[in-house]
Amino acid sequence: MGDLIYLDNGATSFPKPEEVYAYMDSFYRNNGVNPGRSGYDLSIETGNVIEDTRKIMSDYFNGKNHNRLIFSLNSTDALNLAISGLLEPGDHVITTSLEHNSVLRPLYHMSLNGIEVDHIPFNDQGFVNPDDFAAKIKTNTKLIVLNHASNVLGTVQPAEEIGQICKDNGVIFLIDASQTAGKIPIDIEKMNIDVVAFTGHKSLLGPVGIGGLYVKEGIVIKHTRAGGTGVKSAVKSHLEEYPYRLEYGTMNVVGVAGLYAGMKWLQKKGIDKIHKEEMALTEQFRDGLKEIDNIITYCQDDLTNHIGVISFNIKGLEPVNTGTILDGEYNIACRTGLQCAPMVHEQLGTDKLHGTVRMGFGPFNTKAHVATALKAVREIAETYV
Repeated sequence: MGDLIYLDNGATSFPKPEEVYAYMDSFYRNNGVNPGRSGYDLSIETGNVIEDTRKIMSDYFNGKNHNRLIFSLNSTDALNLAISGLLEPGDHVITTSLEHNSVLRPLYHMSLNGIEVDHIPFNDQGFVNPDDFAAKIKTNTKLIVLNHASNVLGTVQPAEEIGQICKDNGVIFLIDASQTAGKIPIDIEKMNIDVVAFTGHKSLLGPVGIGGLYVKEGIVIKHTRAGGTGVKSAVKSHLEEYPYRLEYGTMNVVGVAGLYAGMKWLQKKGIDKIHKEEMALTEQFRDGLKEIDNIITYCQDDLTNHIGVISFNIKGLEPVNTGTILDGEYNIACRTGLQCAPMVHEQLGTDKLHGTVRMGFGPFNTKAHVATALKAVREIAETYV
C-alpha cells in the first residue's frame, strides 16, 4: 500500500520536526521536573525553559508583557478560561457561525444562565462581514469572539477590521487562533486583539496537551479555578497576578518544551515561507479537484486569505465513506464529518450529508502527496458514483 500520506494537519500536525522530538526527549530525561518551584538546578533550568517559551510566544503575538502569556491544555481549555472569566449574566456576546465547538458549547451553556449570544453568518465565499458585527453591538455587548480561520473552509477572517470595531465601541475582542497560530502573522496591537487563544499541536508543530492565552494589559479575566501556583503558598486565595492568575497546578512542562522547539523550528524555516508552500499545495489540490467529475468544493473559488484546508464531497457518497476508502485502499489520512463546527455545515447544507471530506496540508507534505490524493479521489469518484 505504501507509506501513509497524512493530510489531516488541520486537526493535528504530523509528523513533527525531528528537532521537536529530540528536544522533548532530552528535556524530559534531563529537566522534566516542576519549574522554578525549588532552588535546585534542575527546577531552575526547567523554569528557564518555561519563561523562554512565554517570551517566544509573546513575541510572536507582539505582546508587550510576556507574563501575560499563560499556558493551558489546548485552545479549547484556553477559550473556556477566557469566556467564563470575561462574561457575567446580562452580558451580550457576538460570535459567528464559523466557530468550533470550543466556542459554541461554552457560549451555549452560558446562554442558559443569562448570557445573550448572536451568531454572524458567513457569505458564499466563507467570510463574515465586519459591518454585521457593528450592527449587532448593543449597550450590554461585552465580547466579540472570532474564529480567525475556519477549520472547515480555511478562510481567514477580517480580524483587523473587526478589532477596530471592537476598539471603537469598547468591546473586548477574543480570537481563536487554533488554525492560524504558526501559519500567518498575528499582531495583537495592529489587529486590536485583546485576548488570543492558541493550541500547540497544530501549526505551531508542538505536541498535544499544550496551548494558551495571551491577555492584553487592562483586560481582566477573573479566575474560575483555584489551586497551586508554586509561589506564595501561604496565601489563602488564588493569586491575582499573571501568569499565575490563569495557571493552575503543575503544567505540562514537556509540552511547553515541545512548543518552544516547534517555534524555534518555524522561525528557522520561516513562517511566511512555510505558509506559501502549503498554499501552493492547496491550490494544486483545488485545481485538480476541478478536473474531476461529481466533486463539490466549498468556498474555494479564490484562495486569497486562506490557509491550507480544503473541504469537498463526492456526489453520491457520504464523506465518511470517502474517508474510509481513502484510508483503507490508498493509505491517505484525512478528516471527515462535521469537524466540530456544526453551524458551518448547517449554513452550507452539508449537515444533511453528515459533513465533508477535509484535507489539511502541512510543512511535510509534497506535490507528490497531492498528486496521489487527487488520483485516489478521481478513482473513487469514477468507481463508486
